[in-house]
Amino acid sequence: MEFEVDDARDRVDRDVVWDFLATQAYWGKWRRREHLDQQIDQAWRVVGAYRKSDGGLIGFARAFSDGVGSAYLADVFVLPEARGHGVGKALVRVMIEDGPGRDFRWMLHTDDAHGLCRSFGFAEPDTTYMERPRPTS
Repeated sequence: MEFEVDDARDRVDRDVVWDFLATQAYWGKWRRREHLDQQIDQAWRVVGAYRKSDGGLIGFARAFSDGVGSAYLADVFVLPEARGHGVGKALVRVMIEDGPGRDFRWMLHTDDAHGLCRSFGFAEPDTTYMERPRPTS
């Protein structure tokens, strides 16, 4: 599968992103559509992967950041029909290595992409990292 990756925010097909996050992503089902639109609008950076044949969105990632030293990688996904072609690796590479945040401290939460993330230097947090989880009730 031939594809291209870029960070043009206005190229992102928000309907495709919404459909995936609302129906397939374990981490995004609590959001409403207006949350997603706001998150894309306010993101520090968004990256999309697109089929070369028709320009359709096949993968997505967004990040929020302070713009100077740290960033959080969020909502990374590849549509099922495009998996196994390097799309996920390309999305993460463009987001964290080929962009303005290449020297940042990057953070993320994932339950299923540990191998991909480790290949870009992500590891379990050290003793300087703490978090307050979302309340369960």
